[in-house]
Amino acid sequence: MNQPAQHRPGAVLPSGNGAVSPVNVPASGASPIAAQKHPLAQGLYHPANEHDACGVGFVAHIKGQKSHAIVQQGLLILKNLTHRGAVGADPKASDGAGILLQMPDALFREEWAKQGVTLPPFGEYGVGMVFLPREPASRLACEYEIERAIRHEGQTLIGWRDVPVDSSDLGESVKAIEPVIRQVFIGRGTDVTVTDALERKLYIIRKASGHAIQALNLEHGKEFYVASMSARTMVYKGMLMADQVGSYFLDLQDPRLVSALALIHQRFSTNTFPTWDLAHPFRLIAHNGEINTLRGNVNWLRARQGAISSPILGRDLDKVWPLIYDGQSDSASFDNALELLVMSGYSIAHAVMMMIPEAWEGHTLMDASRRAFYEYHAAMMEPWDGPAAIAFSDGRQIGATLDRNGLRPARYIVTDDDLVIMGSESGVLPIAEERIVKKWRLQPGRMFLVDLEKGRIIDDAELKESLASAKPYREWIDRIRIKLDDIESDTDQPQACSVPLLDRQQAFGWSQEDIKFILSAMGGNGEEPTGS
Repeated sequence: MNQPAQHRPGAVLPSGNGAVSPVNVPASGASPIAAQKHPLAQGLYHPANEHDACGVGFVAHIKGQKSHAIVQQGLLILKNLTHRGAVGADPKASDGAGILLQMPDALFREEWAKQGVTLPPFGEYGVGMVFLPREPASRLACEYEIERAIRHEGQTLIGWRDVPVDSSDLGESVKAIEPVIRQVFIGRGTDVTVTDALERKLYIIRKASGHAIQALNLEHGKEFYVASMSARTMVYKGMLMADQVGSYFLDLQDPRLVSALALIHQRFSTNTFPTWDLAHPFRLIAHNGEINTLRGNVNWLRARQGAISSPILGRDLDKVWPLIYDGQSDSASFDNALELLVMSGYSIAHAVMMMIPEAWEGHTLMDASRRAFYEYHAAMMEPWDGPAAIAFSDGRQIGATLDRNGLRPARYIVTDDDLVIMGSESGVLPIAEERIVKKWRLQPGRMFLVDLEKGRIIDDAELKESLASAKPYREWIDRIRIKLDDIESDTDQPQACSVPLLDRQQAFGWSQEDIKFILSAMGGNGEEPTGS
C-alpha cells in the first residue's frame, strides 16, 4: 500500500497499481544497503580481474510494425537464453536480465487519460525509468533533484507513475535489495522543437540530477539509478531471472504495450557483482563479453575531458562530467561513452564503429576511403577492445557488431514476414525452416543494422561505405598530420636537459619493463614490440 507524502505543486503522483493519482508514493522498507555486500580486494583477489559472458539477442520487424507479439517473442528469446546467466546460493537470485523496447505510447496515454491528463504527442515527451531508495527521505530527495533538473533545463514535469510489479517470485536475497521503481514523465519545453533535441535535454537532466544526488552523499544514494530516460525507448530490467522479467513487470503483460523491436539480455555477472542497476540492457546497448582495455579507455577519456567540445551540446557538455563513475562495469562504461557520442550528433552506427573498429591497419585490401575513416577516428579514440558481441538500438535502428577477433558468437535469421532475429546462438526462437529467407552469422569486425524507419536491412559493406564517403577523411588526415621526418631541426645535436633521466622516465610513466621489452625491441631490432 502507498503512504501519503508531501504534495509538490505541478507533480501528479501515482498509486500502487500503476495508475496515476494525486498524492501517493510507494511504500518504504528496510534499507537494501546492508544486504548488498561485495567482496573487497584481499590477498591475490581483486574484483577488477573478474570477467563475464552473457546471453544477448533481439527480434525486430524490419518494416517497423509495432505489436505486442514482438514483446512476447523478445521475452521468449530471453527465457531460451536462461542457461547463459548465473544464479547464486539463492536459486532465485539471478545476475540480472532485461528488455529494451520502443516507447509504449499507447499504454501510457491510456493510463494518464484515466486521470484526466492528456500526454503530449508521441516524440514530444520522454519517460525516465528510475530506481529509487526504499527509505522515504532519501527517495524524496532523489525525486526532488530530478524535478529540479527538469525545471532548470526548461522542460515540463508531467508527473510520476509507479511501475506495477509482482515481487512474489523473487528470491529472498533479491527482495532485500529491491528498489522502488517509478517512471517520471517529462514534456518538452518551448525551446525544444524536435525529438533529437528533447533526447539531448533528457540526457542532460539525467546526468545533472545524478551528479546532484551523488553530491548529496545520501545514506541510500547508491540505490538511485536511471535505467533509461528517452522519448524513444524504455528499459525494463533488474536483478531478475530470465523467466521473471515478464512476470515481474506487469506492463510487459499488457497487450497495449507494443513495439517493433525487443532487445534482451541475460547477464553472467563476473565482471562486477550482481546489482539491479548493472543488469542489461543499458540505455543503448546489451553486451556479451569483456572489454580488456577498459582502464586505459576510461583514463584516456578523463585525460581528454578538458579538450572535448561539442557544437551540438555546447555548454551543456560541462554538466556531463564525470562521464563514468568508479565501480561501473565495462559494459556500463562503454554505454556511457557511446551515449555521449550519440548525443553529440553521431549516428549510433558511426559511434559504434569508432569505439569497436574492425582490423584495418594491416588490411591491405581495404577500400581507401574506409581505411581513411578508421585512421582519422583512431586519433580521436582508442579501440574498446576485447572479445565482445554488442547489440545496440536507439529506438529507430537496431543492430549488432563483433569485435575484430570475432570470439563471441552472434547468429541471425530473416523470415519471409519481415522479422529479423539475432541471438548469442541459433534457435533462440522456434521458426519453421520454410519461413526463413536468410540465415547467417556476424563475422569479425562486421556490423549488422536494421533501419526500422527505412524498413530495410543495411549490410556491412553498404553501411561502412556510406559513412566512410560522407566526409573527406583522407584530405583531413593529410592536412593536419605532422610527420616527424618532415620537421626541420636547427641543430643536429639533441639539446641537453638538466633534469635527471630517471626523473623524466618516472614523470612520463616509464618502467623497467617498458625499457627492457619495448625500447629494446624498437631500438635494437627496429621492430614493433608485441605482448599480452
